Amino acid sequence: MRFTIAIDGPAAAGKGTISKALASHFSLAHLDTGLLYRAVGAQVLAGADPLVAVKSLHPEDLKASTLRSPEVALAASKVAVLADVRNELLALQRSFARRLGGAVLDGRDIGTVICPEAEVKLFVTASAMVRAGRRHEELRRIGTVISPEQVLADVLARDARDADRAIAPMVPAENALVIDTSKLAIGEAVAEAITIVQKVIEL
Repeated sequence: MRFTIAIDGPAAAGKGTISKALASHFSLAHLDTGLLYRAVGAQVLAGADPLVAVKSLHPEDLKASTLRSPEVALAASKVAVLADVRNELLALQRSFARRLGGAVLDGRDIGTVICPEAEVKLFVTASAMVRAGRRHEELRRIGTVISPEQVLADVLARDARDADRAIAPMVPAENALVIDTSKLAIGEAVAEAITIVQKVIEL
């Protein structure tokens, strides 16, 4: 079976949590494509050339605990606008998406560029204030000291870079279903996503 769920949306909207829950519920493989760019960004911060970094990417690189830091997030958004980097990662992501057994991918251009043929496309979003609050709490838990105001500024700047970039901008796919998690508990958002996927499976 080849069955792809493409999930896009801005930072801290909940797409990662929803993606993992869907993968677990429907026994599908999962790929957080943002980690690919974060891993490349981390290597660039360490002095590597972006193209060299992406060509030497190893699965273990996606497990580094430092990938969630604000510095790596900023570096990731900067390398994500580079055409050569995106082209190198395109085939890898598409191959994963159409693997036997099915897959869930989350990112910012999954339904529009990586998997336009995906059986299910979701766009998970939330207000900037809500997302900044979530990200600040996430950073606080891992010991990162940063003000809520700075986190909000970072979220807004990241949104602008993702939406305005010339290559694969972050926009909902034409036939994507939108889940706004601003006022939803995570369990409610996951339940809504499961219902959407189940309806497609039953068609």
